[in-house]
Amino acid sequence: MIVAACFFRQEILQSPYLTDLVLYLYFFSLLILFTFGAHGFVMVYHYLRTRGKEDALMVLEREPVVTVQLPMYNEYYVVERIIEAVCSLDYPKDKLEIQVLDDSTDESVAVVARTVDHYQKLGYDIKHIHRTNRAGYKAGALKNGLETARGEFVAIFDADFVPNSSFLKKTLPYFSRDERIALVQTRWEHLNSEYSLLTRAQAMALDGHFVIEQSVRNKAGYFINFNGTGGIWRASAIIDAGNWQADTLTEDLDLSYRAQLRGWKFKYLDDFTSPAELPAEVNALKSQQFRWTKGAIETARKILPEVWKSNFPLRVKIHSTFHLTNNIVFPFILLAGILNVPLMFIKHQGGHDAYFAMMSIFVLAFIGSFLFYTFSQKAVYPDWRRRLLLFPLFMAGSMGFAVNNSRAVFEGLFRKKSEFVRTPKYRIEGKKDSWLQKKYVARKLDWIVLIEVSLALYCFFGVISSLCYLEIAALPFQLLYFLGFSFVSVLSIKHAIEARKLRQQRS
Repeated sequence: MIVAACFFRQEILQSPYLTDLVLYLYFFSLLILFTFGAHGFVMVYHYLRTRGKEDALMVLEREPVVTVQLPMYNEYYVVERIIEAVCSLDYPKDKLEIQVLDDSTDESVAVVARTVDHYQKLGYDIKHIHRTNRAGYKAGALKNGLETARGEFVAIFDADFVPNSSFLKKTLPYFSRDERIALVQTRWEHLNSEYSLLTRAQAMALDGHFVIEQSVRNKAGYFINFNGTGGIWRASAIIDAGNWQADTLTEDLDLSYRAQLRGWKFKYLDDFTSPAELPAEVNALKSQQFRWTKGAIETARKILPEVWKSNFPLRVKIHSTFHLTNNIVFPFILLAGILNVPLMFIKHQGGHDAYFAMMSIFVLAFIGSFLFYTFSQKAVYPDWRRRLLLFPLFMAGSMGFAVNNSRAVFEGLFRKKSEFVRTPKYRIEGKKDSWLQKKYVARKLDWIVLIEVSLALYCFFGVISSLCYLEIAALPFQLLYFLGFSFVSVLSIKHAIEARKLRQQRS
């Protein structure tokens, strides 16, 4: 800390060039964050304007053949649960085909085979499609299954989902209303949101997306995305849009935009949910966030030129740009966190009063984010006020994940290819459940953790310096960054050590 203080005093404060560089970079970082953060005001405005405009209750008038696809890879703990839930769908057996698209390489294959055989004997049209390679990953599995699917419509559920029995009867009527509807997407519900602080923070983030973003985009006429699961497609629309493609890590987002650019319509149901399990272990969450972030950047690079060449209104193009590029904020969150410390020394030195007065306007972005998540929690939970107490932790966590997700952004921008790393599921539903004794738990730490620990110490130095120099205005941001990097790095190390100890005890 003493070395850092000496550096900031001797190098930055005595060099006008370095001082100007810090000021310019920090301003640019906050400008990017403000632009995307202030977009929350736009979403809240549309949400309040369109709230309550729900469709009339629809009844299924015909029962078309439906194929339910269950893509999975090494899902030992949840295989039986998802197959049982799909076989419990309230739909005629002769009109229901189930494809278990199994790319597994472990004991899951035997569990799937045994479970499928059980339901075949009960008269279900259920098939175990086991590939010996993962060509195309999830996109490849879905495309392979589609080649033999007999359904006019295709519902898709990841292995960690437990669809409600009325899923098909609630979603299929919308296809009859409009022959150009390609997809009906349902809102995700969380089976284990109360399991830990980690799952509660995840639930808040996902609720913001599903309660506000998806609903607003659909009602306001913007493009929305299939969320990879909990939705049902018109099979012909998938083919017309170019089928599943594996050149991005978010095949669902990619196909969504290609279909809508072809003129297909989507329908989002915010009043009907599909329950799912949230990652209970931080390293699993990191891999999920990495895949989602990198895939979105890859999709933006691929799709945005087509969006801007299309004949859709300018407002749709602008909103699509925000939608596809919003993960670009993570490198700027990281940069702002690093620059916070030297900026505090510059401010204490004096001479830049106009600059710092102007910077105060960027606080509005935090207000926009707070309103965004306030309305999402209020719409879903009776105890929404209690849940909002988690907002500071959620913000800190977003900052703590900045290193992991910034890496994903740069890999996406520079076209570095990586495999589809699936998120392990452990069937964690209640507080008494544990993931420690399960397979698939990461026991090795990624080098990213070292950077997160270093940044936690660096931001702690910023907190102490803010207190010493009485720069109280800088303190909340220094604290959030410190807490975020500390929470993510300590939890990563803790979970990996616990898993390693348990493995050693068993061996």
